[in-house]
Amino acid sequence: MSQSTASLTRKEFLLTVGGVALLPEVLQAKSASGKLLILVAHPDDEYAFAGATYRLVRELGWIADQITITDGESGNRYAALAEAYYGVTLTKDARVHLPGIRREEALRAGKVLGIREHHFLDQKDLGFDTKAAAAESTNWDRALIRGFLSEKLEREKYDLIFTLLPTAETHGHHLAATLPALETVSRLPLSARPLVFGAEARSADARPMNFSGLPEHPLTRTVDAAPDVVFDRRTNFGYRGALNYQIVVNWVIAEHKSQGMFQNDYGKHSVEDFWLFEASGATALARLPSIRALLSPTAQRAAAG
Repeated sequence: MSQSTASLTRKEFLLTVGGVALLPEVLQAKSASGKLLILVAHPDDEYAFAGATYRLVRELGWIADQITITDGESGNRYAALAEAYYGVTLTKDARVHLPGIRREEALRAGKVLGIREHHFLDQKDLGFDTKAAAAESTNWDRALIRGFLSEKLEREKYDLIFTLLPTAETHGHHLAATLPALETVSRLPLSARPLVFGAEARSADARPMNFSGLPEHPLTRTVDAAPDVVFDRRTNFGYRGALNYQIVVNWVIAEHKSQGMFQNDYGKHSVEDFWLFEASGATALARLPSIRALLSPTAQRAAAG
């Protein structure tokens, strides 16, 4: 066999050993590889687009890198269950133990998703008192963040950036993480800009929200109010259609054991919605259909088997 079985998807392996020609959809998917940058505020934020990331990286052969801005040290509210697992106190001594633990959790979750490189910018996570949207980020070194992003984008020439949708209700750090990405991308020549998406995971029973941007932050304007790309974690494949991408998402959740409340999200959000930011440039709309095609249920099933 000329191609290593380690680099084959399950579908390709079965078709190859069976002497059957590869499906056209699989060949097309394999030729569509690209580069993805994930930019998040905290370890575990990658959950919002874990299914789409797995699809692009593990099944389509994309390269993905992840930048995590904070050390996550304030994520101790529901860490009691993990104290016995890790053998240290987390609810009281979070700032001593959590940065290292959450970094390791992010690395393990990244292994599930196939992340090539992790970059931790180690900005202090000051947390919030009662309202997540009011989370403080004035302590962040924004010049460092923008400089790192600029250098990374210049060197790697990413096709896509995934970050979290900065709604008015969401965690204040999500907005604080998204803005440097949009600022940095908006300074690039139009022909060199990646597509920048803000993502939100939701239940299939919930209607997708409308989001056009935050008036006080013009760079957060999106191309459409409705999601531009929708990834369905419920897409079935495998023997009798028993498998789906929600399983992968659950693997990611399980790696973040210090985040006890997060563990309750098993199976809760079956859809990943993506909004394309206008900062992606004038050519973004022409490139959007190819991304939709890669993440559509039909294409998902073709590659997954």
